[in-house]
Formats: sequence, structure tokens, C-alpha cells
Amino acid sequence: MTTISAQGLEHPRSRSAFRLVRGLVGGYLGLSVLTLVGIFLARGDQSVVTGAVWVRAIIVAVSAVLTLSFVLRAARGSRRAFLRLRIVSAVMLVAIVVVVALPGAFPVWLRIEQGVCGLALLGVVLVVNGRHLRALFAGK
Repeated sequence: MTTISAQGLEHPRSRSAFRLVRGLVGGYLGLSVLTLVGIFLARGDQSVVTGAVWVRAIIVAVSAVLTLSFVLRAARGSRRAFLRLRIVSAVMLVAIVVVVALPGAFPVWLRIEQGVCGLALLGVVLVVNGRHLRALFAGK
């Protein structure tokens, strides 16, 4: 079976958890898109926008779109989407920690933006790896 029962998904704790995760991922996506817009607008200033900044911002925005898609499908009961959500959110969180921690690799403004994204993803990781959702999606 690849989907979860409607009864489990409609449980108040499930609904609350997915509402929180949707909000966190929506914020992550929104900030990622705003960052891309800012990068586009500042593209002529090489001290603010480097090639690495473009690449990182595009990767983050694409991962945010994918993460939102996983959240929406998991909230409808897809076990595979839930597994992908757990994996992608954890991998991106680790990548963001590395970006923030590496001195000089990225401008300070991007490291701050990534830190905010990382806080949103930390919330996602904590909720989707919490006891309730893991039990709900446990394979039987």
C-alpha cells in the first residue's frame, strides 16, 4: 500500500503537523524566490552576485519547489512523498549548514538568507521526523 488512510490523515495532530510543515516550506519557497529576484536585480554588481550565488540560489529554489510538492502529496497520504520529504529536507538542511559555516565561500547576505531557510527546514525536519507522522507513515 502506498497511501495512508483518510482517518489517519484527518487526525487533529496530523492536520496540525502538515499545516505547520506547509507553512514552513511555503516560507522557504517564498524566501528562495525573493532571493532569486534580488539576485536578478543586482546581477550587474559582481561583489554582490557571483556565479556561485546564482547556482546556489537556483538549487535552493528548485529544492523548495520539490519540497512543497512532497509536502502536498504526503499530506494526501503518499508514503513515497513523505519519505522524499524527510530525505530532501534533511539533505538541504545539512547543505545549508555547510554554506553558512564556510567562511568566504558566499557573501554574508546569502549566508544570512540561507540561515533563515535553514531554520525553516529545521522545523520541517523536526516535525516530519516526529513520532506522530513517522508512526502514521510506517510501512505495514
